[in-house]
Parts: sequence; C-alpha cells; structure tokens
Amino acid sequence: MIVEDVPPDSVDRSGLPVLEVDELTVTFRRRGEQPTRAVDGVSFAVAPGETVGLVGESGCGKSVTSLAVMGLLARRGVEVGGSVRLDGRELVGAPDRTLRELRGADMAMVFQDPLSSLNPTVPIGTQVTEVLLEHRDLSRKEATAQATDLLDRVGIPDPARRLKEYPHQLSGGMRQRALIAMALACRPRLLIADEPTTALDVTIQAQILELLRELVVDSGTALVMITHDLGVVAGLCDRVHVMYSGRIIESADRHELFARPRQPYTGGLLASVPRLDGARGAPLHPIRGSARDVIPWAEGCAFAPRCDHAQDDCLTEVAGSTVPLEYDGPGRELRCRHPIEYPRSPSGATAAGAAR
Repeated sequence: MIVEDVPPDSVDRSGLPVLEVDELTVTFRRRGEQPTRAVDGVSFAVAPGETVGLVGESGCGKSVTSLAVMGLLARRGVEVGGSVRLDGRELVGAPDRTLRELRGADMAMVFQDPLSSLNPTVPIGTQVTEVLLEHRDLSRKEATAQATDLLDRVGIPDPARRLKEYPHQLSGGMRQRALIAMALACRPRLLIADEPTTALDVTIQAQILELLRELVVDSGTALVMITHDLGVVAGLCDRVHVMYSGRIIESADRHELFARPRQPYTGGLLASVPRLDGARGAPLHPIRGSARDVIPWAEGCAFAPRCDHAQDDCLTEVAGSTVPLEYDGPGRELRCRHPIEYPRSPSGATAAGAAR
C-alpha cells in the first residue's frame, strides 16, 4: 500500500497530537511456521511537550512498536497494519523516500544497543555531522561545531577529540551518549528513546534524563520512552502504557498508576522493585513464571497463566477476544476481568502494599 504524501503545513495541527498510533499490528511470517503477532492492536497518542512511557518485560512488543512507528521493520516477512500518523501524515505504507526525509529531521530514535547501531568503520564525528548536513543548511565547519557542542551536552569529555575517534575507542556509555547526540541533533518533533540509559552509570543517567526533559520542555518535542526501569518512568513520563504480549493492558497518568495499579501485571511489576521505605530484609514479590508463559489473546487473557487473580473466565475465548481496553476512571484505561480492588483509603496508597 502506498500512501499519498500530504504536506504537513497544509493541515492545522494546533492542539493535536504529534504522534497518533491507531490499532497498530505487526505480524512476523516465516515459511512453514505459524505467524507470530508481536504487536496486537496498540493505540496511543503523544502530544507536543508530552512524555509517554511504554513499559513491560522484554518480549512484550515495546521495541517492535517503536520500529514500526519509525518504518524500520523489514519489508519481507513482516506485515504492518493499522495507522501511524506523524503530524497528520500517514507513515504506514509511506514510500521509503518520505520516511528517509522524516527520520533524523522530524522523528528520531535512540536505540538500546549502541555497538550495533554505530558504523564501526566511520569516526563518531562523521556520523553525528552527517545528520546535520543532511537535514539542515549548514557548512561542514558549522556542523562540526554543533556536533562538538552536542557531545559536550550529553556528557562526553574532550568532545573535539572524540569526534575523530571510532566507536571501538569509546566505552559503552560513551557510545550510548553519542547515539543520543545524533538523535537530538535536529531537535526532532518526535523522539523515541528505547532503553536510552541502560549502559550508563547513575550520574550520567540522571544527566541524560535531564537533557531529554529539557528537550521536551524547550522544543515541545513529543517523547516516547521505552523502558523496563520504573524509576525512569516515575521521574520522566507524564502518561504510562503497560504492555504485555503485544497489547496495552493498562494506561494511566504516572501518579495514578504508581499509587493504584489496577492490572495485576502492573501491580506485580511495581511489587518487584526494591523500596527504600520498606522493612529491612523484606522479601520482594516477583511475578511467577516468565514472559513466555502466555496463551493467545484469542483464547483468553495472555497473562492468566501467571496471574494470582485469574479465574475461570480469564481462560475463555470471550475474555481474550472481546474484552477491550476500557474506561476505568478519569484518564485511565484497563484490560482485565478481575483487577486489583482498593478499599476506600486516602489517595497515595503504596503500590507495593496494594499489589500484595
């Protein structure tokens, strides 16, 4: 399917989301094997200056969702359905030329594996300045000066010297920061950060998160933060979407989500995190099983095999195929037959206590 390219300036986008994802599906097909639905009807939107978090265990579909939004999935053996719109422009099925023009300038992504994302045969400076030369009217001297400033802003010492070095000469944390500098170079309208602080120590992690926060506030950039680090979510995100087995199963404002998780999976994620205000020696409460212990959504709730709240109706076709993401109070949506119930207590009940 080829979508006609609509100039973004031809539509008044004031007050509308930068990114709109509607019923996005991603299916992987291999000859002789059953197709795998990695993303199954995901919908969300991100407004200018808003930070939205996609949270879940490895394998839940977070990274595949981001690659589908960026148009970076392979054409062969992959089917992408639904709609992804950037400032009103449809990206699903858009020509490669259109996507190349948008990437780097209007939308950018920070990948979680810096070693495989950087070209090992090209100096860091060339890779950073390439983005500026491609999308902005700059001379090579001006691009080099901006690249030096970008590396300095993300905390790389002696940035002028680092521009001449190759990826293998940098530590893992420096490579990650170089990737972040490349993504921020053109101040994109949409930034997707896939585990951007995984390889960084705590001090640099705080510096990078502050840099991302400044970008969102100063430029009105829409930020999608993909992470399993709930500390990052608590400090940065405005709204959080919890994913499991390819679907969003809970969506809420971050304050409400942390105070009163309703989906047992969300409660399990929060209860698994060590708490500074907990009793010394108190045991953690991990989610039993693994992310591979699922059933198809068409047969029931995918989380049911691991859920302590599961009942018989969670293992029926009706539960899986017809229970949508439903309204669960102001600003909240939930996909669950038997959510965590709360007594009428003061706002701010601890998530760990509620999950127990």
